[in-house]
Amino acid sequence: MDWLIVPFEVSFVQRALWGGLLVSCLCALAGTWVVVRGMAFLGEAMAHGMLPGVAVAALLGGNLLLGALVSASAMAAGVSVLSRNRRLSTDTGIGLLFVGMLAAGVILISRSQSFAVNLTGFLFGDVLATRPRDLVFLLAALGVALAITVLGHRGFVALSFDPRTAQTLGLRPRRAQFALLALLTLAIAASFHIVGTLLVFGLLVAPPAAATYFTHRLPRIMLAAAGIGALSTVLGLLISWHAGTAAGATIAATAVAIFFVSAGAARLRAALRGRTGAGPGGGATQSARLARQTRKFRGRRAARATVTALLLVPVAACGANPADPPEPAPHGYIAGAEESASAQPRLVLAERSTGAVRVLDLVTEQIISPDPVPGVTRIADDGRYAYLAANDTTTILDSGSWVVDHGDHVHYYRAQSRTVGALSGEVRTAHSDTAVTAAVMRDGSTALADRAALDEGTVVPGPVADGPALPYGGQLLVADPGAGKVQVRSRADTPALTLEPSCPKPGGQTVTRRGAVFSCADGALVVTERDDSFTAEKLPYPAGTTGSADRFFHRRGSDVLVTVRDSRVLVLDIGRRVWRTIATGRVAAASTAGAGTAVLALDTAGVLHAHDLETGAETAQRRVLPAPVNPAAPPVLLVDADRAYINDPATRQVYEIDYADGLRVARTFPLDITPDLMVETGR
Repeated sequence: MDWLIVPFEVSFVQRALWGGLLVSCLCALAGTWVVVRGMAFLGEAMAHGMLPGVAVAALLGGNLLLGALVSASAMAAGVSVLSRNRRLSTDTGIGLLFVGMLAAGVILISRSQSFAVNLTGFLFGDVLATRPRDLVFLLAALGVALAITVLGHRGFVALSFDPRTAQTLGLRPRRAQFALLALLTLAIAASFHIVGTLLVFGLLVAPPAAATYFTHRLPRIMLAAAGIGALSTVLGLLISWHAGTAAGATIAATAVAIFFVSAGAARLRAALRGRTGAGPGGGATQSARLARQTRKFRGRRAARATVTALLLVPVAACGANPADPPEPAPHGYIAGAEESASAQPRLVLAERSTGAVRVLDLVTEQIISPDPVPGVTRIADDGRYAYLAANDTTTILDSGSWVVDHGDHVHYYRAQSRTVGALSGEVRTAHSDTAVTAAVMRDGSTALADRAALDEGTVVPGPVADGPALPYGGQLLVADPGAGKVQVRSRADTPALTLEPSCPKPGGQTVTRRGAVFSCADGALVVTERDDSFTAEKLPYPAGTTGSADRFFHRRGSDVLVTVRDSRVLVLDIGRRVWRTIATGRVAAASTAGAGTAVLALDTAGVLHAHDLETGAETAQRRVLPAPVNPAAPPVLLVDADRAYINDPATRQVYEIDYADGLRVARTFPLDITPDLMVETGR
């Protein structure tokens, strides 16, 4: 029974389960009326009509759910107004609003320089990212929806079957229509974060449609729909966990599958009854036959709506085939770690004077205080571990945040930060793969360590390479300063191949998705591997550049690198195999997130500049540091896929920069130490 229990032992799956159960109940209340009244097109239009509100909320830094609620409410109000126009049919009015709202949302996105919302998450949902506050919101929304359902029940029933009779009885059908639209708006706006706008339609229609095959009383339909939705959530999460498919899409697909199973069972039951019935109608009364015909009509109408929802589900489905065997635990997992649905970045900061170390969680904003490292002078990282060098010894700190990259998808993990051990010597830079960690020392040698043992909490030193080394392509690339060559060696540091062209006076080195890069006296040597075959290509520096670059700066894995030379920034585009020069004046730090993003340069006056990657033209500037840079303690500029981070030792703060939004300072983190040294992990 482990296959049934293990998935729900993970905290984010538990939150996803509770979120799905609440959404199922919410959609059951509103979806029953969608099926009974044939409002499927309206429900789909309102789901897409939320896009402008979400876009505006994201651009203003507001609450996305509130933006969705406002936009969906505007859509509902527009439908209510246009439905009174006798020249237009209701479907025509809904269609016009549908296209108009969707177009407005797309225009807002296309005209903005920054759109912080994951559009895939908006369309298809991210049930595994459900947070505790989302559950509170859903619970409150369910309470409001239940109140609307109970108070408006009589009016909704009369409106569904005979609006004129409702008017005669004084039930005010217009108010009932408005309340029904409000109920639908609430259900869609509250549920889109869980299953997305394209898939909320599935939970809104499929469970109530399936329930109509078992009962024709409205309260029972709602209860049965909630139960079917809950079953879909449990089964969908189980399938998603074991098959590696998108969780939100799998839940919606399961709900649709249950509908078709219910329809098939109802047809089989009707056929069996027909065989045993007494003549035409089986002796049933006229009213019973009418009820069956009505349910049959509603079932067909619901089936059409559900088929529409089913066609949307494959668009979002991804991952392994459900028939594939479940994958083993991915490399990088350790006991006690928690898998997350998104990146869990952290900053590791250190103070030179006291050796105090802090780990800042950029998601929760919590600060952890590991043991100090007295005399720390340098810090490096490999994406998970921070290497704090002091007094010819390097302390290895597990930041507790890391990424396991499988190429077509990634896994994100978080755990408690801990000190693992130490290496002899002062580490300058560090690089790791699944088997080995290569720590390049201040003297140019490289200390190798077993990565699997490191992940288990033990430092197992390996051989020491006689030059800067990079793990790449299942081997080691070692720059031999004496020979001026880069060699391909085994993990045991045994030479296997010497690459051409040469690399005199090797300097900085890094690994990108397009190959490994070594800085040489006459250019950058790019080494690529394909089918266990290694090739090297020299990319000469721009005219007027001499000497090896000490270090490359870039977003981890990016194939666009930056290095600073005198009063200019050199940009190396590995994909295009070209260098670009940007005249920036004297800068304290520079970096870039990669193709399609700006090159960021922090000058010595504390002003951050953004330059176009292609032309080098300045596109934005903003003063970030309140005072000029102290040359004795220069700041660090780190860039990831969404934000940049700058430490300010003078004010004991770290600034988070939204570089796609005019270099806006998104957050400021005050610290109780001087953040002289800083690295980012978990990206």
